[in-house]
Amino acid sequence: MIAALRKKFIRVSVLSVAGVLSAIFLMLAVFSWNQLEQTLDTLTDAIASNDGEFPPFQPGTGENPAFQIITEETRFSTRFFAVWLEEDTITGFNTDAVFSLAEENVEQYVRQALEAGRERGWADQYRYRLLDTGTGTIAVFVNGSAQRAMTGRLLLTAFLVLLGSGALILALILLFSGRVVRPVAEGYEKQKQFITDANHELKTPLTLILSNLDILEEEVGKNEWLEDIRSEGERMGKMINQLVTLSRLGESGEKLVFAPFDLSAAVADTVSEFQNPAVEQGKNLSVLIQPGITWEGEEALIRRLVSVLMDNALKYCDPAGEIRVALSRKRRVVLTVENTFAAADSLELDRLFDRFYRGDKARTWNGSFGVGLSIARSIVRNHHGSISAYPCPGGVGFRVELK
Repeated sequence: MIAALRKKFIRVSVLSVAGVLSAIFLMLAVFSWNQLEQTLDTLTDAIASNDGEFPPFQPGTGENPAFQIITEETRFSTRFFAVWLEEDTITGFNTDAVFSLAEENVEQYVRQALEAGRERGWADQYRYRLLDTGTGTIAVFVNGSAQRAMTGRLLLTAFLVLLGSGALILALILLFSGRVVRPVAEGYEKQKQFITDANHELKTPLTLILSNLDILEEEVGKNEWLEDIRSEGERMGKMINQLVTLSRLGESGEKLVFAPFDLSAAVADTVSEFQNPAVEQGKNLSVLIQPGITWEGEEALIRRLVSVLMDNALKYCDPAGEIRVALSRKRRVVLTVENTFAAADSLELDRLFDRFYRGDKARTWNGSFGVGLSIARSIVRNHHGSISAYPCPGGVGFRVELK
């Protein structure tokens, strides 16, 4: 259990860190790309507004020089070309600021921009702007290959830094995870020791009480007070045994002895033991078990699991109700046990597996201590499976999946 808790802590921590670092990288990528497009859009707007020529430098009044996009040197580092159009027909173009650009390439970029149907966008490595001049349209294309390459290198650097940070954080999580769960481990060990000690301390007086009851009954005969004492003593003995079982099942599942066995036969045999009690209580028991399912596990514990689920279904099934048991195998082995229960809507399904929790608080004690489903969950977890409660038509069901 402690090993599983440590793994869960590591998994949650790693997923949280990975989520935060991924969000940071995503925000960096979006911000960097937006900045790239804003920079190029500023250049296309300036050129388009100046009739296809790079405008003369005009320092921004009160503008922070660190954020000024167009400087005195910008005109010499900007590669662009402008095209004039009338009704989507090229009437002229200016390619003085670019080299080795054939006329067919110009037509290709213009056609790509017109087909996109947007005022701004990308045509290969060029960021374009289409501006209506009143007498036609001017299309300005600014080469953004250098800016895109710089943004790519920036994002690659950020990715490597975040990846290294994630690896370092993972190493720290692995290093300190043992210390984090140590208080829980110590508390859990003390709890198990307490249950074991209580078992030894309580069983001896209980055995003496029940033995003395036998002697007393022989001398004075049976009466209702002695029967009450015996009933409560036996009840306490059962509760102690269940708590000890639950404590042992909480230990590592590696101590279990797994072996192949006929799961279909084991389930059918265990369920059949509840057939007569169901008939006596006027409840209908329907069973659908796929034959020939073999599985590797500890057969005695699996039988205990089925017995717990059947006992729970029988106790909480409505009078003249129905209990349905099904076992099948596709990718996984699936066992379901359902029973009709009129008050199913009032159940707290996420708490049914808690110790000492009983879903029907209105009922008097019926032999259940509220630890049976906790034992069932421990058995399933030790077999690396999962168990869950779910609402079904007219009642509640339990689903067990075994790998």
